[in-house]
Amino acid sequence: MLELIDICFEKDNKKILNNINLKIDDKSFIAITGPNGSGKSTLAKIIMGIEKPNSGKILFNGTDITNLNIDERANLGISFAFQQPVRFKGITIYDILKLASHNKKLTKQEACHVLRKVGICAEEYLNRELNSSLSGGELKRIEIATVLLRQSKLNIFDEPEAGIDLWSFNNLINIFQKMHNDNQASLIITHQERILNIADKIILIKNGKIDYFGSKKAIIENICANCPNEGGCDYECC
Repeated sequence: MLELIDICFEKDNKKILNNINLKIDDKSFIAITGPNGSGKSTLAKIIMGIEKPNSGKILFNGTDITNLNIDERANLGISFAFQQPVRFKGITIYDILKLASHNKKLTKQEACHVLRKVGICAEEYLNRELNSSLSGGELKRIEIATVLLRQSKLNIFDEPEAGIDLWSFNNLINIFQKMHNDNQASLIITHQERILNIADKIILIKNGKIDYFGSKKAIIENICANCPNEGGCDYECC
């Protein structure tokens, strides 16, 4: 489905990604983890077309998408959920859900159904604007709802657990599992072990390079063997 070939990216004379080579099969559930500042979010943005690589090639279902913009990649079936969702003044939640579903006739009942999946009391939210009156966690859940409605071939999530309460996080795990069962491919940047546990494979990125790509067990053992946190971290070894 997705192939990255020798992807390099620099910004402000700093090398952020260094010769990334990666193949992701369709229907895969891949989690990306690693230290802060290692290049995880940058890699996701390059796949979506938000950032452009300095060199290398990106293939999606055999098509070279390296020079395609965000809209063109979205039309091919790639969706992206930001770590910090954007706000849209003057656009209601119902409007954004209709846009995401490509269905202007999306009923309020259907919109409420998808909002409930992400832990939102739907009827109270449909006519609210996507502005500063919403918390970061609420915006995150709404954005995840738009990804669900798109039913894309590849869904990219940048730390979807950020700002999510425990009840909604449990729902989020169920959503990811259902997407996997429905044969939708997902690429998720996360530090949460519960998400790592349900991934087919895990990518560990360090210093802009893929350090490991394989099973959860092998990567967690590597993380824990080199854990710098004397007081513990998010992984089961601590």
